[in-house]
Amino acid sequence: MAFYDTCPMMGGGFFGMGYGWIFQLIIFVLFFLVVWWLLRSNPAFMRGENKSDEDPALILKRRLAKGEITAKEYKELKKELD
Repeated sequence: MAFYDTCPMMGGGFFGMGYGWIFQLIIFVLFFLVVWWLLRSNPAFMRGENKSDEDPALILKRRLAKGEITAKEYKELKKELD
């Protein structure tokens, strides 16, 4: 009987006192919070975008729209792409 009272697998010990489900719930919630945080930190992943597959012409248009390059530079770079 002494073995049964001290062995966690047999219902004794800290986790066998009826609080085990609380710790399992906490671990479950923490796991999903970590997954949620990782997905939120990379919004491109959520939208299914892959930066390596982007069209160079689209990148060029975005740079022009953002003002990173001038219209003259855009035309020159566009000719190089074609």
